Amino acid sequence: MMSGEVDPTCNPVHFVTQDACKPGPAYRGEQSEAHTIFQEPVTAVTEQDCSGFDIVKATQYGSLARCHELIEAGYDVNQPDSETVTLLHWAAINNRRDIIRYYISKGAVVDAIGGELAATPLHWATRQGHLGTVTLLMQYGADPSLRDGEGCSCIHLAAQFGHTAIVAYFIAKGVNMNMQDRNGMTPLMWSAYKVTSLDPTRLLLTFGACTSIQDKLHGNTALHWAILAQNHTAISTLILHGASLDITNMQGDSPYTMLAMFQNAPWVGKKVREKIQEVSVTNRRNPCYRFTRDKRLRFWCMVSTPFLVFYLIGIILQSDQNYLVKLGLLLACYIILHFGGQVIFDDRLMNLLPMSIYLATKFWMYVTWFVWIAPIVEVWITVLFVGSSLFLWYNFLRAWRGDPGVLSSTQEEKYRTIIELAERGGFDPQGFCSSCLVRRPVRSKHCSVCNRCVAKFDHHCPWVGNCIGARNHRYFMGYLIMLLTMCIFLLYGCVQFWHIMCPVTSDSIWEAVLNMAKCDAWVAWVAGNALLHAAWVATLFACQMYQIMCLGMTTNERMNSGRYKHFHTTGRLGQETRSPFHRGLCQNLIDFAEFRCFGLFKPDSTDWLTRYDIKDSVEQMPLLSAKENYQYV
Repeated sequence: MMSGEVDPTCNPVHFVTQDACKPGPAYRGEQSEAHTIFQEPVTAVTEQDCSGFDIVKATQYGSLARCHELIEAGYDVNQPDSETVTLLHWAAINNRRDIIRYYISKGAVVDAIGGELAATPLHWATRQGHLGTVTLLMQYGADPSLRDGEGCSCIHLAAQFGHTAIVAYFIAKGVNMNMQDRNGMTPLMWSAYKVTSLDPTRLLLTFGACTSIQDKLHGNTALHWAILAQNHTAISTLILHGASLDITNMQGDSPYTMLAMFQNAPWVGKKVREKIQEVSVTNRRNPCYRFTRDKRLRFWCMVSTPFLVFYLIGIILQSDQNYLVKLGLLLACYIILHFGGQVIFDDRLMNLLPMSIYLATKFWMYVTWFVWIAPIVEVWITVLFVGSSLFLWYNFLRAWRGDPGVLSSTQEEKYRTIIELAERGGFDPQGFCSSCLVRRPVRSKHCSVCNRCVAKFDHHCPWVGNCIGARNHRYFMGYLIMLLTMCIFLLYGCVQFWHIMCPVTSDSIWEAVLNMAKCDAWVAWVAGNALLHAAWVATLFACQMYQIMCLGMTTNERMNSGRYKHFHTTGRLGQETRSPFHRGLCQNLIDFAEFRCFGLFKPDSTDWLTRYDIKDSVEQMPLLSAKENYQYV
């Protein structure tokens, strides 16, 4: 064991977490996993005969009545046992909050030092992840900066054992997140070394914990410690947050040299290997590698490639070569694109590709209209085509660049939220986002692509490169309608083009398609794309309207209704999935579109960015008629 590391088995105390007056397991230092501590479990208390317990056992087993009896009989609340452990220590480690309140009211010293590790009750509660006890002791003035016999303060212990909620609470209460213990270890170092889950490493980095601090004994940074522990989650998280690979420790090893030795190990992820290649000395000196890894170049390559590929396919199809030659050329284009993309494309920018494909398709549709179709159709049709395009681009820009309803708050507001939720009983995962550190309103969700929480989250749309939520959902629906209109106009124009330029009739549909392709392969290629777009846009629009009007749900709620308790009701057929936001077909549409019609309609005015209580929203919903019940899933 490294110097300064706290051995979780070195505190020989009797740890009781069972019902009151029931025997519990002896404490051996086992800790709960990090992902289980955001909401502290509630222990049911059953009354049994505890009249024979001494004061320590009564405290351990949570018998407030017996403790009260013995204290009133004259027992000193600050009397330590043979190991200098006080009653408040026992109450803290066993999460006996009522007894803690009683002992402190009787004069118990909040920061009493006791036990083999010379720790305070706050240290003991922190080790076990008792968030309620931690907040209670802090409210009574416990000092989280005090160090135990190993030189660790409370935030170091919380980070060691993966108690993310307690780490967040300490930081919100003003504890220095970069505090070093006796050996120079910071909470981030402990988390990277000891905790294999994403948090609290991600939480500390989100708060701005420093990644370049080095410990006093080895000169290691948090990334060094993550590599020593082969903690792939912490390694990836630290590197993605910009942790340096070049800082050397006292042995002269940098994270880069350590990772280079293990780059083929299974615990080294793909993104980490790519980072190792980027900082490679050989690659740095290679001008070709530096050119292909230029971020600006890779960005424009990914944006422009769909435009070029669409054009090349159309030109190949329109060429006078026979079909085998055309097939060979298309296959060659695919091979070049496949291998060239591995060199030039950036996985971190892959989200740009769908929107680039959309923009490329629309660009060549416009070119086709004005070069091939506009000269042979009536002027008013072109005017309608251009007019619908203006509405299309307006709605697209509002859906793409508009605010979908992002939940944002200042650092001070985040601190206040964390303190409020912690002192009220814990962090409900559905009510608090550990990534954004904000309180989640009802119907909101954290988008893993954008890495932000969005109010009334529907889905992340790759075709507009943005989340669809409370503030841009209407524009997204307008975008779908106008895109479908544009595709229909284009298909009509293509039919008119074929009717005038190649009026060859045929009894078979396949012969007709072949004749259209022979007439002008480019127009056929564009028409095929327009038909494909029209099909999936119409399908998507129909699904969206069904969810909005018939279900009163978002896409996220429909797909994940099992996760949300407020969608579950008990009916005659058993457990059913119903939306508490459903107000009927017409009213749902009025609410969504915010139709007022000079005061004739009254849409729901709920601000989904600030609505936290589902009950307040449900109370506004009218009862449904019998005819409307069939609309539920």
